This record gives sequence, C-alpha cells and structure tokens, in this order.
Amino acid sequence: MAISSFHPPLRTLMGPGPSDVHPRILEALGRPTLGHLDPLFVGMMDETKELLKYAFQTSNELTLPISAPGSAGMEACFVNLLEPGDKALVCVNGVFGNRMIENVTRCGATAIRLDFAWGTAVEPAAVEAALKEHADIKVLAFVHAETSTGALSDAEALCGLAKQYGCLSIVDAVTSMGGVPLLVDKWQADAVYSGSQKCLSCTPGLSPVTFSPAAVAAIKARKHPVQSWFLDMNLILGYWGEGGKRAYHHTAPVNALYGLHESLVMLQEEGLENAWQRHATMHNALAAGLESLGIQFVVAAEQRLPQLNSVYIPDGVDDATTRQYLLANHDLEIGAGLGDLAGKVWRIGLMGYSAKPENIRMLLSALAAAMLAQGYKCDANAALAAAEAVLA
Repeated sequence: MAISSFHPPLRTLMGPGPSDVHPRILEALGRPTLGHLDPLFVGMMDETKELLKYAFQTSNELTLPISAPGSAGMEACFVNLLEPGDKALVCVNGVFGNRMIENVTRCGATAIRLDFAWGTAVEPAAVEAALKEHADIKVLAFVHAETSTGALSDAEALCGLAKQYGCLSIVDAVTSMGGVPLLVDKWQADAVYSGSQKCLSCTPGLSPVTFSPAAVAAIKARKHPVQSWFLDMNLILGYWGEGGKRAYHHTAPVNALYGLHESLVMLQEEGLENAWQRHATMHNALAAGLESLGIQFVVAAEQRLPQLNSVYIPDGVDDATTRQYLLANHDLEIGAGLGDLAGKVWRIGLMGYSAKPENIRMLLSALAAAMLAQGYKCDANAALAAAEAVLA
C-alpha cells in the first residue's frame, strides 16, 4: 500500500506534556540544518548553555541539554553519580519516584525507599529521620514536581538536608522548569534534570541537566566506569565544553536544538518571575472554574503544582468517554491518571504556551458539555464567570 505524507490535526494540548509548541519555536525548527561541528552551531551551543544556566538559576559549568528526552536526563544523573555498592534514599510520592528506584537498582546500587501518599508532597521531617537512620547514603533523590499527581515538594528544604547529612541530591525538575521557582544554586541542588516539552513549550526529545561542582567531583572520583557510554559526563564534557575545539561524541539533534534555543530566548524575554506568575494566575483561574463545576483537586492548595492540575473525576462521569469527547469534538487533549490514580483522575496541563486564558475558556466549556452529555449537572456559564473573575 502507498503511504502518503502525515499531516496531523491542530490539537490544543492540555495534558501532562507535551504542551503546545509556540509558533516561533516551530519556525526555528525549520531553519537550515548546519553540521553539528560547524563553528556557527558551536556558538549557538554556548548560547544554549548560558540560557539554560538562567533557566536553572545556576552558574554550574556542567549545564547542557542531553540529546534525548527527560527520562535520559534522569538516567544521566543516576548513572554518573551512583556506583555498585552505593546507597540512595529515594522519595516516592508518584510514578516518577518509582522510576528513580529502577535507575538506582540498574546502577548496581541499593535503593532505600521512602514512600509518601500519592497527591502529597515529600515530607522533609521524614527524610531527615531516614538520613539519620542511614548514615552511609550517597544520594538523596526526589521529584520536585510530580507529574503523575500534581504535587510540588519543597526542594530547598530537601536539598538542604542532603547537604546537612553529607550526601548529594538528584532532583527531577521535568515539569517544574519555567513554571515554578527552580533555584539550583540557592538551594544547593547537585544534579537536576528537566525536559524540553513542558513549560518550555518546545518539542519533546531534549533534557536539560545541570551538575554542581560537588557532583562533578564525585563523577571524577568514580572507581567504576559510568555504565552508559552515551550518558557518561566525562565524555560529553569534551563535546559541550566552553567554545574552542569540540571532541566528537555524537551527532547532536541540530534542528531540535534550534527549537530549544528559541524557547529559552523566549523565557529570557518574558523573564523567569513573570513566567512563574503567569502559570500561577492561569492555575488560579482554572481552579476557580473547575471548582464551580463541582470538580475537586487531588492535591491540597498549599502543595499544588500550578502547571499540572490533577482533579478527581466526578461520580457518574466516565474517564475515557470524556477524554474521547474532548478530542473528537474540540481537538482538545487532557491526560488520564497513572498508577494508583488510573481511572480516578484527569491531569490537566497549563504549561508554557498552553497556559493562556483562551485555553482555560475552551477547556471549561468543552468539559462542561462532555459531562452534561453524560447526565452530570453543571453550569458552564458559572464556571466561565468564576475563571474570568480571577483573570480580571
């Protein structure tokens, strides 16, 4: 059979990621491809590093985008900092904490698991108690913004505990970068990874990472080779080092990096504080509208992630039927629950370019229509009025 070109419909992406890609970034992706060792491209790589330092709020020299999605950024942090026989304290309050456990085990290290209820933040007091109990912990790992539940943990307190008890911290900031404060140097975080497809509004496939001087020292002091050749920071350093001659490591995704560069330029133009405030305002408007529809949040307000809104599905409303209605009738995507929350919640993203008033209005109207069609009583106009009151 003859297969023709693929032309996707224009969707509005309000799930857990990817988010809508800004037109400026789509234009950047289509610019002429350069060789990955071309001097002009090397110059753009250096600019990308500086822009990432701004986004991370760090002066860490080892700051770069891994040429793979956020899961590879996660793996890069674990395989470089953990060796066989090491111990890692891993905080699990959702799906992505479980993935950290898997990474620890595959490094030949021992994972000490510390569980918290899904939909709640990691509790610093419990972490401190575990660090006191286990004096030989090398790494404390936790998810800053748990995408499976919408819970935001206190990264400053947790990284502070890691320093106090003499271990390194690994922080999952895939959903937090660009959406909420992420202050790597101030918080003394050691290894932090993120993703391009969330609040940066870029295409999926790149993972910004940053390593502190303490983390770099630990990498250089390893007794065993890093188990991943591709993610070995000792090798990547030669490719992403400052200016000058680059040692060939891999062929970078040139056009994808154009897109990331453009998204970071846009973040700089908006200003980090303004981006954080925009996400907070859009969340408050959406929350007012959803609560008017009788929809309840999974996470308490003080621990809630503004860019990922996890809400309980009302009684009498079907999960899949609703999401299919939104997609078929409005080209609108929201996310299903994962793990313990599968079938019980929707995950509604307000990330980057998707975090804007017109998307909130569309979602509230469409969601009300989808639920009314299933016999659930709600008032779309009241929901819209509640959201507009916040936006005003």
